[in-house]
Amino acid sequence: MTELEPRLRRLQAQAREWAAEMRPYALEVDRDPDAVTRVAHLPALARVAALQIPPEFNPEPLVLGDQTYYLMSASERVVFFEEGACADLGMMLGSPGGPMSGVVVDALGSQKQKEWFYGRLLLRPTWTFFALSEPEHGSDAANMATRLTPSADPDGPARLNGVKRYVGNAGRAEFGVVFARTGPGPLGFAAVLVDATAPGFATTPVRTIGVRGAGLGEITLDDVELTPDRVLGAHLRPSRRGMAAWLRTFNLLRPAVAVMGVGVARAAYEYVLAERSSLRVAERLRLERMERAIATTRRMLRAAAAAVDHDPSAGHLASAAKATSARLAERVTLAALDFFGPGARLEHPLLDKLVRDAGSVEYMEGTSNIQRLGVFGGLLRGAFPPLQAARLPTES
Repeated sequence: MTELEPRLRRLQAQAREWAAEMRPYALEVDRDPDAVTRVAHLPALARVAALQIPPEFNPEPLVLGDQTYYLMSASERVVFFEEGACADLGMMLGSPGGPMSGVVVDALGSQKQKEWFYGRLLLRPTWTFFALSEPEHGSDAANMATRLTPSADPDGPARLNGVKRYVGNAGRAEFGVVFARTGPGPLGFAAVLVDATAPGFATTPVRTIGVRGAGLGEITLDDVELTPDRVLGAHLRPSRRGMAAWLRTFNLLRPAVAVMGVGVARAAYEYVLAERSSLRVAERLRLERMERAIATTRRMLRAAAAAVDHDPSAGHLASAAKATSARLAERVTLAALDFFGPGARLEHPLLDKLVRDAGSVEYMEGTSNIQRLGVFGGLLRGAFPPLQAARLPTES
């Protein structure tokens, strides 16, 4: 385990304790995604529902000893969400609260918008949605088809039209954030707060083979009316609410999303350790390689989290870590099957679930091709330190 500073080590210990209480429900939630709402009382879910809320709006942070945690920093989130994903990725993605939409509100929202959003989260365990991906364009913002059209009447509501797909908690969420275009160019974007009870708002479940607890769905927006107070960032300059602002927000989110791949890989690794009482030499060596790969990716993610905490525009490390984490989750879970023979997926349903869940990491918050573009942009900007030429030992 990578060494942590004492403050984060204490958070890790608490998150691991709570994660152990989630694990027994993993297969139940896989069979019945609605079971997430029945286990929302578990500490890992109930407490995270009232976290990731800025200190000025959160009177009930997590207090461990003499330390207070809000899960607002990327460094805190990667520690907490690794443990949750190791217990069950679907349940963690299906947890109440505003794990993704709340970050957008914190970055772009006005004081009144934050009070409205965070105030509702604190009333009771409440699910929210983060609606970015679309059926034809995925998370490609440049080709986004959802449109926010202003009213011809200066005092009238704007209208939101479009379809979003693969939205977590779509059917169980009460409100959330929808991304739409308002015009051409990098400034022609908007993020808006939408209530699920609004006329013209409808959801349809999307069937998946993995992360079923996440409750993925499709949201249809048919002339949903929005008053000006629902447009995030309207009080900011266009440059502070356009594409550049979105990229900074996604940079803050990306390490927490990526670390879930580490959590899934670790779960598969730990399953092999628990279920195989004896290992041949070749198997032991293979397991050690898996352990090293997990530890290396974790170090990369923690470095990426520290980088975006220091500078939200520094997302190149997070992009590299996300692509690496997605690949790690798939490789380690598939390799774990080999330790149990041809019938592994039938005889070990939890391991089968981990393999199915691992494939979803690739598609969360941008595929690896998109992340490689982020890495390439970092290289062009000189954000990565230059490689040092290897020195060959001189002959004596």
